[in-house]
Amino acid sequence: MAEVTTQDVRELLIQFRGQEITLDKIRHELQIEKGTKSFDAVRNIIFQLTEQRVLRYVSKQTYKVITPVKPVQVFGVDRERRPPFPIIFPRDFDTGREVDFAEYVVIREGDLITIGGVKSKGKTTLMMGFLGENIDKNPIVMGNEYTIIGEDGYEPNPRWLNRMDIMSEWIEWRDTKGNDRFTLLPVRDDYVEHVVKNRLNLIDWINLEGSKLYDIGKVLEGIKHAEGRGVTIAALQKGENYNDPRGGQFVRDFSDLELLLDGHGDNEDDIRLTIKGAKEKTAPIVGKSYAYTIVGGGTKIINFREVVKCSQCWGKKWKKSGNSNVPCDNCDRTGYVNK
Repeated sequence: MAEVTTQDVRELLIQFRGQEITLDKIRHELQIEKGTKSFDAVRNIIFQLTEQRVLRYVSKQTYKVITPVKPVQVFGVDRERRPPFPIIFPRDFDTGREVDFAEYVVIREGDLITIGGVKSKGKTTLMMGFLGENIDKNPIVMGNEYTIIGEDGYEPNPRWLNRMDIMSEWIEWRDTKGNDRFTLLPVRDDYVEHVVKNRLNLIDWINLEGSKLYDIGKVLEGIKHAEGRGVTIAALQKGENYNDPRGGQFVRDFSDLELLLDGHGDNEDDIRLTIKGAKEKTAPIVGKSYAYTIVGGGTKIINFREVVKCSQCWGKKWKKSGNSNVPCDNCDRTGYVNK
């Protein structure tokens, strides 16, 4: 064949944008044989394209093909100012009101809400509350809590389906034709590939191997990129007595609203919710804690109220009595009292 040209290499690299490629791979794809003029010419062309920022040097004979980007003009063009995303937070079943802090949180298109919770401390209850209250948005539902493999393929998890049946007393899950008003996807991994653009996506919960917990940052970043003008709510596991979900600071880096769930006392159905972070709010709510009780087979939130650290034990659940520590009777050993 004729001697390879810069244009030949440029056209080849288009299909490898965002990927790494070696000199040998380029020569193989262009069918360049060793000992020809083109064999050495490729190296010089690669050097030129690296200078022109078509490629980025990675290591010996390996380069990453740069995906070209164009500047985004902010002003000087007619752009729509879009309002906050109209998401509805779960309600206190007895009062019918959204959880107290909801009016002070601003959620916008492209946001990510994370819920880091201790095992069996109400992550799914909160997620199903979001699902039910926003059913008119035809949400996408996926994660470890919702599907199992049956005889004929995937089917709803029986425990989750039972909760859906209970909630059907006040949530209309089906449209007038009898079809689901939500989309259930049997996805337990690779969520980025299945997030539906411009929709409300609920993931309960994201599971990572213990050695890969720090990958959560890239997972959440990918989800935010994939959701477009939608919003994603993702549940994460949190260890007992830990201040962060698994993945720590990497979760916070990409969360627009971060909620933490812990037990509130000895009753496993009493939950404490803490607002760990909020990127946009209309009142100083970060750091505030709330308590509530879960009833109705894990479907209802009741007695939602703000709580503060106990003034006698300062959240430690035990207080000094002489030379020893005794259970704090001021807060019933919860560490918190109603505000």
